[in-house]
Amino acid sequence: MSDPTPIAALRRAMADFSRAPVRAALDAVLTSDAVVRLCHPFGTMPGKAMYDGAYAPLLHAFPDLERRDEIVVAGTDAAGADWIGTCGHYCGTFLRPLLDIPPTGHLAAFRFHEFYRIEDGLVAEVQAIWDLPELMMLAGVWPMVPGLGAAVRAFGPMTQDGLADHAPGAGAVDLVVDMLTHMTRHPSKGGPEVMEMPRFWHPRLNWYGPAGIGTARGINGFRRWHQMSFLAAFPDRGLDATGTSHHFFGAGDYAAVTGWPNMRVTLTGGNWLGLPATGGTITLRSLDFWRVEAGLIRENWVLVDLLDAHRQIGTDPLDRMRQMNRARQGFDPETGRALP
Repeated sequence: MSDPTPIAALRRAMADFSRAPVRAALDAVLTSDAVVRLCHPFGTMPGKAMYDGAYAPLLHAFPDLERRDEIVVAGTDAAGADWIGTCGHYCGTFLRPLLDIPPTGHLAAFRFHEFYRIEDGLVAEVQAIWDLPELMMLAGVWPMVPGLGAAVRAFGPMTQDGLADHAPGAGAVDLVVDMLTHMTRHPSKGGPEVMEMPRFWHPRLNWYGPAGIGTARGINGFRRWHQMSFLAAFPDRGLDATGTSHHFFGAGDYAAVTGWPNMRVTLTGGNWLGLPATGGTITLRSLDFWRVEAGLIRENWVLVDLLDAHRQIGTDPLDRMRQMNRARQGFDPETGRALP
């Protein structure tokens, strides 16, 4: 499938976001039993609850909210399911709190990766991550350690063709799957050389990680600012697929993957996200896009549900942020309650 029109009306309604048109567009495109899987703390909900459960508080916080898509790619996964993947930013004037993230009073934006599984022209399932840590950082209330990578806004595709009508084809997907297969060979089957990264990655790669990890440039930057700490923490990544799923699809020069979750790992090493080694097993939700150029991966957009990872490990950035907020607004030292 290469035609993303099933969600075209929804995207148009969200470009100039207001309650009635967006609610109507959601009602029109979601099946009666659609399942919506959103990042922590929103969680999983029926499709009929999506507007009130997620978009209503977002619009309340950003009264002039708009959705800005930068990548829209559609395709069919290995099981024959049709998917549409979208990457972009929600933005607007941040005037009221969202999940207790304090408003800035200025234009603010955060990235989204949203995937839609299509059945008979309607959306039967949504899997979506909103980069809430990015918004927390913008508001100056990220309570955890800074990412190792650069804290810069993820660019849209260098070729500016993310919204083009991509020609059907699985070439980009095949390259990405081959690359990921080689990645899992290290460290269990040898040193970093067994990943054969120069075979797959462009020397001027841009790797756009989630806020809390950051962005990296080139193979060396990717290894230094993300991969080394990730592999040190999770040396068994890619070896245990229990309870995970992967839906790879793509078209033209673009490939995408989603899964809820799509990785099961054991935290056996320390310092990923500044966290200690716990020895516990967690699952990760990672929704990714790749753009291939001249047979190599030139750009990679990655969102990981980091708040859910923290939840499983036993840390709670949202609760710690709320404690930080008390110092901003002032509190009674005897009762500990916020001052009016």
